[in-house]
Amino acid sequence: MLAAMPDSAPSPLSAGGPALRGSGDACPGTLRLHRADDGALARVRVPGGVLSADRADALLTAAGRFGDGELHLTSRGNIQLRGLGAECGGGLAELLTAAGLLPSAAHERARNIVASPLAGLDGSPALGHLLAELDGLVCGSAAAASLSGRFLFALDDGRGDVDALGADVTLIAAGDRCLLRIGAADEVFRVPSGEGPRAALLAAEAFLRAARDAGAWRVKDLPDDVQAELIRTVRATAGPAVHRPRPRTATPPAPGAHGSPNAISVDVPLGRLTPAQWRLLTETARRYGNELRLTPWRGIVVPGPFAHDEAVEALRTLDAAGLISAPDSPWTGVGACIGHPGCAKSLSDVRAEAGAAVGPVGRLPVYWSGCERRCGHPHGEWIDVVATPDGHRISHVRGERRDPWTTVRNGDPARLAAAVAEARAL
Repeated sequence: MLAAMPDSAPSPLSAGGPALRGSGDACPGTLRLHRADDGALARVRVPGGVLSADRADALLTAAGRFGDGELHLTSRGNIQLRGLGAECGGGLAELLTAAGLLPSAAHERARNIVASPLAGLDGSPALGHLLAELDGLVCGSAAAASLSGRFLFALDDGRGDVDALGADVTLIAAGDRCLLRIGAADEVFRVPSGEGPRAALLAAEAFLRAARDAGAWRVKDLPDDVQAELIRTVRATAGPAVHRPRPRTATPPAPGAHGSPNAISVDVPLGRLTPAQWRLLTETARRYGNELRLTPWRGIVVPGPFAHDEAVEALRTLDAAGLISAPDSPWTGVGACIGHPGCAKSLSDVRAEAGAAVGPVGRLPVYWSGCERRCGHPHGEWIDVVATPDGHRISHVRGERRDPWTTVRNGDPARLAAAVAEARAL
């Protein structure tokens, strides 16, 4: 079924402030689609970003049968299908259910779980058992069906990559223990590893009770006193707390080979995959580990193991197909929202502008947004380029802080590219 969606809430970085429950949950899914200028949009949750080759094939089939054929990676390691027909809802749901990608209709938008993409591949702890249990518990909880599509769980293997993403509930592997973090709190709770997923679910259910009167979609939207009470509630059941501030910067897997090599990693320019690129990635996965891992940085990890020569050849082939296979690519760290003409809110074709401004790799990533909502923007530190009625405003973002850098007026692409390159070298 297709339902037109109300506008998404603005980013906390924009003038709109935090998103509060003023209406129904506007996040798209696969049963409730979002109407965009290029057709309907479906967001398929892929917990932990983990896909078998067969499920990847099913997504490609869905994109070709119902949409424009392309697959778009999101900043939560999910998949978006665009250009969908208005009457595709039932057929899309049927296809995804048959592929095992829609295990619970009531929970399909609540299955937002990011996980460390290299977990278990480079000497770090594996997270597969925690991921499967947490997803199962979320789908089995009647209360969890009320979690918004914005609420986020994170499973971190201890390296701090997804811990830095600002999830609402984070589990961090720590030997025979898990560390449980609520929102951006500096303290974490030590729970036995086997109890970690249930502790995470209970924390999410406690959030729902706290949010009932506060009208919040996410932990960060709760008033300070309500957040403090939520932490006290979790402390009463989760176990001892230790001081461990959340990392400020999220570090994605570098494009290339990892772990001897036990995996290869590629980034996807602007998160947009053609059918040929997706098919090549799926064929590579099927030849080696039969798995793809979508990252929250719009990249893909293909687990192996690979022989050294096999990894080199696979990366060379993926690079030739237009994917980013090495950290020195000029596309490294460049991101953008869908922009015009796909989004009616966008003031410009920011993807084309980002491509025209690609230059030397900068110290900081850069994200181009077609309007003040900044859909899909990264976390941590980056250069923020926002289209305005008069041109483009460039800022340096660090966490919740945004420092203005410069404004480039309309009509000067060369000056815009130079200003972005200069800002990225900060």
